[in-house]
Amino acid sequence: MFIDIIVTFLLSISPLGEARVGIPYGIINDIHPFVAFFVGTAANLLVFPILYMLIEVFNKKLWNFHFYRKYVIKLARRSKKLMGDNLQKYGVWGLMVFVMIPLPGTGAYMGTIAASLFNIRKREAFIAVSVGTIISSIIIATGTHFSLMGIKMF
Repeated sequence: MFIDIIVTFLLSISPLGEARVGIPYGIINDIHPFVAFFVGTAANLLVFPILYMLIEVFNKKLWNFHFYRKYVIKLARRSKKLMGDNLQKYGVWGLMVFVMIPLPGTGAYMGTIAASLFNIRKREAFIAVSVGTIISSIIIATGTHFSLMGIKMF
């Protein structure tokens, strides 16, 4: 069971699925839903401070390198295409809703990148990404738990 908790944590902090993969993994592997929710959400909440710091450091150190600048510009275009108009129109609320929607390509990683690219103040961005992550985790945990309850009935 301890290994499953560690895997839940690692899946939830990874950019491949975030808590959208970690929490269901934990619940499916018989971790109590509240424990899976807490571990997955806590891991996913760590994304913002770590990634935001890395973005700042990399931008300062690597901006003069052509390949890095080209990649960042490509990422900025993708981020703007996904949520640019809504983020500029709704600001922090738009960022929170974007992170909150449990779909691929949304979440704490893309929300943090978008907050950095659109120069949203760090404190406001952290609150928006955190609230969005928590709400998304609640949706995922509840959906997974009740889906498994329905499957076990048959």
